[in-house]
Amino acid sequence: MMENVHLAPETDEDDLYSGYNDYNPTYDTEELENDTAFQQAVRTSHGRRLPSKTSLASSMGRPMTGVIQDGVTRPLTAVRAAGFTKAAFRGSAFDPLGQSRGPAPPLETKNEDSPEEKIRQLEKKVNELVEESCIANSCGDLKLALEKAKDAGRMERVLVRQREQVTTPENINLDLTYSVLFNLASQYSANDMYAEALNTYQVIVKNKIFSNAGRLKVNMGNIYLKQRNYSKAIKFYRMALDQIPSVHKEMRIKIMQNIGVAFIKAGQYSDAINSFEHIMSMAPNMKAGFNLILSYFAVGDREKMKKALQKLIAVPLEIDDDDKYISPSDDTHTNLVIEAIKNDHLRQMERERKAMAEKYIMTAAKLIAPVIESSFAVGYDWCVEVVKASQYVELANDLEINKAITYLRQKDFNEAVETLKMFEKKDSRVKSAAATNLSSLYYLKNEFAQASNYADLAVNSDRYNPSALTNKGNTVFANGDYEKAAEFYKEALRNDSSCTEALYNIGLTYKKLNRLDEALDCFLKLHAILRNSAQVLFQIANIYELMEDPNQAIEWLMQLISVVPSDSQALSKLGELYDSEGDKSQAFQYYYESYRYFPSNIDVIEWLGAYYIDTQFCEKAIQYFERASLIQPTQVKWQLMVASCFRRSGNYQKALDTYKDIHRKFPENVECLRFLVRLCTDMGLKEVQEYATKLKRLEKMKEIREQRIKSGRDGSGGSRSKREGSAGHDSGQNCSASSKGERLSAKLRALPGTNEPYESSSNKEIDASYVDPLGPQTERPKTAAKKRAEEEDFADEDLGDYLLPE
Repeated sequence: MMENVHLAPETDEDDLYSGYNDYNPTYDTEELENDTAFQQAVRTSHGRRLPSKTSLASSMGRPMTGVIQDGVTRPLTAVRAAGFTKAAFRGSAFDPLGQSRGPAPPLETKNEDSPEEKIRQLEKKVNELVEESCIANSCGDLKLALEKAKDAGRMERVLVRQREQVTTPENINLDLTYSVLFNLASQYSANDMYAEALNTYQVIVKNKIFSNAGRLKVNMGNIYLKQRNYSKAIKFYRMALDQIPSVHKEMRIKIMQNIGVAFIKAGQYSDAINSFEHIMSMAPNMKAGFNLILSYFAVGDREKMKKALQKLIAVPLEIDDDDKYISPSDDTHTNLVIEAIKNDHLRQMERERKAMAEKYIMTAAKLIAPVIESSFAVGYDWCVEVVKASQYVELANDLEINKAITYLRQKDFNEAVETLKMFEKKDSRVKSAAATNLSSLYYLKNEFAQASNYADLAVNSDRYNPSALTNKGNTVFANGDYEKAAEFYKEALRNDSSCTEALYNIGLTYKKLNRLDEALDCFLKLHAILRNSAQVLFQIANIYELMEDPNQAIEWLMQLISVVPSDSQALSKLGELYDSEGDKSQAFQYYYESYRYFPSNIDVIEWLGAYYIDTQFCEKAIQYFERASLIQPTQVKWQLMVASCFRRSGNYQKALDTYKDIHRKFPENVECLRFLVRLCTDMGLKEVQEYATKLKRLEKMKEIREQRIKSGRDGSGGSRSKREGSAGHDSGQNCSASSKGERLSAKLRALPGTNEPYESSSNKEIDASYVDPLGPQTERPKTAAKKRAEEEDFADEDLGDYLLPE
């Protein structure tokens, strides 16, 4: 029982009520009015601060709110109870939100008629117009952007006048005026209204109130550069450069670069060299280095070209290494971060910068390689060595491939092949590119086996190389395996849907397989990519022609001649289609245009000659047949047609002279002798007996030769080949008897064997009948006393005995 009894300490035995009358001066409120610190705290925000040093106790002996005691802070409590007010309001309803006081009074309405408010609204509208102008420019609507800029300028001038009436001129918003004028000048320049843009810029530059307005002279220099006024452009660039402080180093470098470009365009290469050399010494960059090489190339300084290329390669790119984007560990968080930054905007900018640097270096190397040494091969070797020693090692292989391509341009195929063969032991990418070029070379040389081997090597080195797959398809196509070729072309398209060569070739393959619908679909897709490709347009027209849709074929050919108006083949094809449709006038127009651009097409010449004969203008047909005889001098039919045109036009003497000339060139031509016999008979000339004797002798010789050939064929049992005789006739005499009496109607019919040159002997059967190559002659006026029989026709007439020698 005693363990629960607690004894009072001895100190409490003295006085149990001690401490109640102790006085704390902190609670003395009588002297607060004279307390300076308290009165200052009441007037300022210090009175609301919590005491930081003095720890006060409440009247009940507990620590005050917020005071730290024994290391523990007492929680803060409210000074007043929520919902309770002073004693005067006791008994009222609980209304913490003061809803009983009614709605808040309405806001004071603005006086819109006041001048200040009007000015404020005008400023807002001007800013909105400037923003709309800028947005329209960024969207490509330059006309709308200019209209908005003009509206903003007009409204800003109204605003200035109103502000001058209300306030002093010092209160004018200069920033708004500057932005309006600058935007207007920019929109004028974007719309190629250079005079207006220059005037607007002059307004800004000449106004001394605008600070830093002199920098806009750079824009004025750019406009003069577009106008090819290079001296003024340089002048304004230098004026702008003088007003740029040396602190703005980057801006000064850009202006100096503009000055150098203007010097190059003006042909002042020495001044351009000075500008770019200064830039490369102060802040080297790719553009300045490339322009410096161009300037040295223009003046022909070989050594400085080499040094400039080395400086260009040494320009720092200031991009991260690719190793940064490779995950070093299996840490999930790190992998997520690397995956996120692998293709972000910064990474894309780095790729673009690297690609641009490689383009500058490759272009510069290809430019100077042929001129820096005695031969272009030595120059390329020097460039390759310099590139190999830099951070652009991969470009060395591209340079060597370009060296092989340069050999190809110089028609040195052996050196090109040897250069490309050196890549067979390189890495897969370079090996694939070299093998692709080798495959193309051997394909062009019709060495399809070698082309196929290198195409296989290219495909095996890089299965996703569309060019290699296309070359492999070409070799298979050349061997006639069209289905397999189509598979290679399809695979190339799957790897690169923009490979137009594969798409074109697969269209040709479907055309060979007579799958015209699929071929047409391929060429239409290709037409959507290459809008003005003459080859694609011709293939589409040709497929429509094969599908027997001449109207569509004509429509696509019309598009073709709009792209290449001087293509004689397309014009002749149009003439052929119109001729098949029966429209002779349109056909003549396009055939004549084709002849005008290419007067050596035999088919076109023949059609034009036939057209004039059909329209009874034999005199005009003569010039076409004479040209044909010049193109094919061994073809006797063209000269016979010229003589026939003379005869049909009534110029018998000229026709006789032409036949005699043909007989001298082709003495064994039976047709010519028949014409001579007939003309001499009609004209009553003495040479008729001579020509008749030659004709009879030639016919007898042919009969004897035919008998010998027939007997020899019978003796050998038909085992030996046909033997040519010593005497012969021209190739125009192999027509059969069934063709006797054929005539030319709308189109001139070519004589049989016209595609063969004239030969002195023939093993074909002889037909001594006459066939006029130009068709039936129009009936001559009856002037003779003796009337001829109507059925008389020289083509069907037998030779009389009086023509035979005595």
